[in-house]
Amino acid sequence: MIRERNQSMKLGLIVLDLFLAGLSFSLATIAHFYVIFPHKRAFVVPDSEGIFAPGGLFPPEFPVLGAYFFPGLLFSLSQVLVFIVTDIYQPARSRHPIRETVLIGRGVLLNLVVVLAFLFFYRGASLSRLVIAYTAILAVILHGTGHFLFRLYLIRLREKGISVRNIMIVGSGNLAFRFYEKVMRNQIYGYRVLGVIGTKKDSHPVLVNHLLGPLKEFETLARQMNPDIVVYALSEDHKRLQKVVEFCDSEGFDCRIVPDMVDLITSHARIDDMDGLPILTLRDIPLKNGYNRFLKRSFDIAFSTLVIVLSFPVWLVLAILVKLSSPGPVLFAQDRVGLDRNLFRCYKFRTMVVQDQSVSDTTWGGPQDQRVTAIGRLLRKTSLDELPQFINVLKGEMSVVGPRPERPHFVEQFKTRYDHYMRRHSVKSGITGWAQIQGLRGDTSIEKRVRADIYYIENWSLLLDVVIVLRTIPSLIKSPGE
Repeated sequence: MIRERNQSMKLGLIVLDLFLAGLSFSLATIAHFYVIFPHKRAFVVPDSEGIFAPGGLFPPEFPVLGAYFFPGLLFSLSQVLVFIVTDIYQPARSRHPIRETVLIGRGVLLNLVVVLAFLFFYRGASLSRLVIAYTAILAVILHGTGHFLFRLYLIRLREKGISVRNIMIVGSGNLAFRFYEKVMRNQIYGYRVLGVIGTKKDSHPVLVNHLLGPLKEFETLARQMNPDIVVYALSEDHKRLQKVVEFCDSEGFDCRIVPDMVDLITSHARIDDMDGLPILTLRDIPLKNGYNRFLKRSFDIAFSTLVIVLSFPVWLVLAILVKLSSPGPVLFAQDRVGLDRNLFRCYKFRTMVVQDQSVSDTTWGGPQDQRVTAIGRLLRKTSLDELPQFINVLKGEMSVVGPRPERPHFVEQFKTRYDHYMRRHSVKSGITGWAQIQGLRGDTSIEKRVRADIYYIENWSLLLDVVIVLRTIPSLIKSPGE
């Protein structure tokens, strides 16, 4: 339901953002060449051959217009594309104006990087970087204000009853209340609950005052109230569901169903089609999408290759230090549980004295672990012992960013001790992750780590991976751990 209305709202915001991005660039250009530095207009020369060439569309007496029209168009289009890629048009954004403005700022900054990178490699006429900077500042202000006023306008329309759809809920228990709560939280989309059908003794306390009558009077009440949508929110009563659906079909009411297994759905659900058979996916994980997997894998290969090449001299030094610190191999390989609960050999620089595998696989380390060598303690403190895991990334066994891999012995313990622990294995394990930059490294709360990992899995984006990588080094300096 919200998706239907959100598509219309998203289209409206895209058109608005395209206009505001163009307005930002235009105002920045005018401010730069007509207010702040008017003398610089004399030095503006439009591109003669490149993609920004005006091609005779603008009179020669207006060189600024000829030189900056197409760059402004490019900036506007790229800004909207960045907003789409960063998912700024999600329904949940409408409830947090301040958070939305922060996300707009992030999107404008990312677009600024894209545009400046393009201009760096573009060999046509030179464009003022100050105009781009002014544009970025104005864009945050105009887009933030524009989105706020747009949503305020929609709310005023709903209050006047314009484009409002009336809902009747069949059911009055917890399931019905959860749906009612969602509708009330998203009133901007124009849905109004006329009332609920059920008995007083079985009703949620909040819904008691919204009762229209008992279930046996549903058909009569539906004809009287004439709702736009009938929402079925009862559990374990398929015969009644069939009767409600058939009645709505015969009367022309739009019928929607809240599944009675809603308590099992803890993330964004999705309905798939398998040759005409609808399949409900309880957890729609972004990295199950082939396009997203391709993006993440490409990033992993490029980044890990770069790190290995640039840090190879460090590897040689660390290898010598590890070899001199105590007898044994330079690298330590251990079974870890990764994607889809499959085992893989995880590589690290050895930080402990050589010991029996059964001990190392089943013993939880700590800050004062006596098995750790002197150089090993430094490597753990700085996380340099994990550099060989970039080999795992190149092999496709790990990712640069993801939940930290754990030993099979502890996975068997944690999966019964911590709720949803095994969801961590729905994506590849990572060298760093959302939990790590929150300071949840080493001997810290497993429960908090699980929550952080699940948040990452359910909210993955390539931009989030980049942010985590950029914040990893500062987090290591701030909160070094074993």
